[in-house]
This record gives sequence, structure tokens and C-alpha cells, in this order.
Amino acid sequence: MTRAIAVAALLAVAVPSSAFAQCSDADKAALMAFDKTWGDATVRGDRDFLANVIADNFMGVNLVGTVDKATTIANAVRNAELARANPQAPAVADRFVITCTPNSATITHRNVIPVPAGSMAGPTYSRSVHFLEKRGNRWQAVSSTGQPVSEQQQLVYMEMDWNDAAKNHDGAWSERNYAPFASDISSRTGAIENKVQAVESAKTNKRTFDLLELSELNTRVEGDAAVVTGVNHVKGKDAAGKAFDQRVRFTDTYIKRDGRWQVWATQGTEIR
Repeated sequence: MTRAIAVAALLAVAVPSSAFAQCSDADKAALMAFDKTWGDATVRGDRDFLANVIADNFMGVNLVGTVDKATTIANAVRNAELARANPQAPAVADRFVITCTPNSATITHRNVIPVPAGSMAGPTYSRSVHFLEKRGNRWQAVSSTGQPVSEQQQLVYMEMDWNDAAKNHDGAWSERNYAPFASDISSRTGAIENKVQAVESAKTNKRTFDLLELSELNTRVEGDAAVVTGVNHVKGKDAAGKAFDQRVRFTDTYIKRDGRWQVWATQGTEIR
């Protein structure tokens, strides 16, 4: 089934609509670069850099309480020293949602902590929200908070990752994330594929996509089973170069195995 990208409203922090008009793509790119540089400095425990980008009145909020600037920097330095003694793959920040005005900004992103090599478990996810202010013509972090990602949110992120994989014809994603007994029913032909066939179809699909837009997402979780429903609006060109514009209502069923969600079955119906 053709996938689709996005629904930022499910993941973003609410801000006044006027803020969006003042945040250009260039502003967002600069803020994303700031966040990634800040994250790299935190990983390596760069005390001087952190002292420069974290505001003096900074407040971090975590599951056990609040921390100030000095404690935040001390924790980063300590954690970096522990990591050097026991090296592990660092978390990856992605799925950025950024809003800003000329003097303030909010950055929300996912954190993906990879699993050790050879592990069958899935990665660990969390989400961070950072609040920045421009002081002395430079951005400084004034507050930050983070939280684990719920099962429902994990599934929303998985749908988004699936979207990207479909767009890039990434069969390896299907190989990793389809259960061995998965079934995939095409919204275009009604044909049913098993995992091996679905992986091959992902690699050989000749469609190109101009628009992939997801809406009406609903997630339900019951124990180790879950269902995600929604609507895909898909525009692009087929293998012959002919334009298409479709809306597909889909049902994706997941099963949790080896501590991670895997695609169990997927089916879509085109909305006429």
C-alpha cells in the first residue's frame, strides 16, 4: 500500500498561528543546525560550548524534577566520561517540528537510541522539546524537557518512517519491520503479497511521488496488537510518466514481537 508523510499536528507543540508566518525555511534550517550542534556538544561533554549556548536562567524539566544550567552541564560532562569508558551508538535526533518568531523558538524532535549490534530488539524512542530565546543576537536555550514516547506515538512515528521508506523505494525498511508472516494488500490492484514479495515490490516500484500527505490518523493498542487507520493523499507519476492523484483509506495492523512493533497486515481502499 502506498504510504504517506506527516501530520505534524500530532507531534508539535501548540503555538500561535502568527508564529508560523515569521519562521522561514532558512530560519528553521538554522535552528535545526543549532539543535544538532548543541546535541553533539552534549554528547562529547563540551563544557565551554554548553556554557555559551545554555542561558544563565536555564531550567531543564525531567521525570524526577528540574535542573539548572550548572547541573545540566555537569550531567553532560559526567555522562560523556561514562560513554567514553563504555562506548555506545549515540541517540539520533530527527522528525523536527520548529516554530519561531524573530526572538523566540520552539524545537521539538524525536530521539532514537539504536540497539546494540546483533540485538533483535527495536530502538528506544523519546521526544524532546526545547525553548530558545535570541539574546545578544544569538540563540540560547532557556528551557528543555523530554519524555518517553507512548505506544501510540511510536506507531505514528513508524507510519512516518514507513512513508519515507516508500518514497525512497527502501526495501530494507520492509525487511526489518514486516513480521515474517505479514500480508500486504494493494490498494490499486487488490493483490496480496507476503513479506518477501512486499520487500521486492518496495524496491522495484516505479512510481514517483510529488505529494504524500497523511490525515485522520487513529491508533488503537491492545496488549501486543495495534491498529492504525488513516487516509493517504498521494500524488505523483506512474511508471509510464502518467500523473495520478489518489486518496486511500488504510488499515495497518501491528504485532509486538521481540520488544518492537512489526507490520502484521496492511490494506488500503481508494476513496472515489
